[in-house]
Amino acid sequence: MLQDLIAHGHKLRLLNLPKGRVGLHCMATGAGYEKRFNEAYSWDGMRRGADPFLVIQHTLAGRGQLDFAGTRHTLTEGETMVLSFPHANRYWLARGDSWEYFWLILNGREALRIARAVIDAGGPVLRMPAPIVDRLAQATLALLSEETHLPGEASSAAYQAAMALHDGVFGEEEAEAEALPATVARTRQFIETHLDEHLDVERLARTAQLSRAHFVRVFSGAVGMPPSDYVFERRMERASRLLLATDNPVAAVADACGFADGNYFAKAFRRAYGVSPSGYRAAGATLLPRKREA
Repeated sequence: MLQDLIAHGHKLRLLNLPKGRVGLHCMATGAGYEKRFNEAYSWDGMRRGADPFLVIQHTLAGRGQLDFAGTRHTLTEGETMVLSFPHANRYWLARGDSWEYFWLILNGREALRIARAVIDAGGPVLRMPAPIVDRLAQATLALLSEETHLPGEASSAAYQAAMALHDGVFGEEEAEAEALPATVARTRQFIETHLDEHLDVERLARTAQLSRAHFVRVFSGAVGMPPSDYVFERRMERASRLLLATDNPVAAVADACGFADGNYFAKAFRRAYGVSPSGYRAAGATLLPRKREA
């Protein structure tokens, strides 16, 4: 489907569909396939109006630049940018560069809910499997290939794009969870929603409704690491995302990840990533993924 979009050629379309009596909570308002080169091209996320919306933009060739809440990213072939507005971001084409991409603009509370979950989980720049990119391209082509659209048709394409994002970020995780014992899957979900709280093994065992020793054996066998190591990894992963995707103070990031002591958080983060939280934020996406210590 991506090749079909490319064959269709460069084009853009903005949709201005009337609001019907029945509210649609995931709607496409624009789509395009473009190539920019050596020209002034810059979008400021705080100067695009007060109404909330999101942009999905997939890079096919060349490169673009993104500043997301003070963190710099270079977007290259195969990467998908997901941004919600209004927000402190800016993306642009650097002098002398070229950038070929396709994009969709969506609005509606369901589209925004999915986008914010995606950004929180994976950040604003994603590298997704080819089948997911094909689904995004199919939604884009559907909006570009028809001269007129009924509201339901535009909403259908918007849902297709939003659900492709969902599956690209959460699909494998949810499929993996289905294969886990119910007690372990339930405990992992509990961990995700309570990472900012005290999570010792006893509390997790009570959640799983197992004895402490039996819980540790079941969880470690299913997940491949003890519960305490898993909680630490999830906290570090959340911390790394928040440092890159937000401009929250380091102390606020520590608190959101369950560390009441900022100094202990800084030491734990350095042990995990080999750099301080502020250093990691400054380096941005150029850091390699960490290796989990035994």
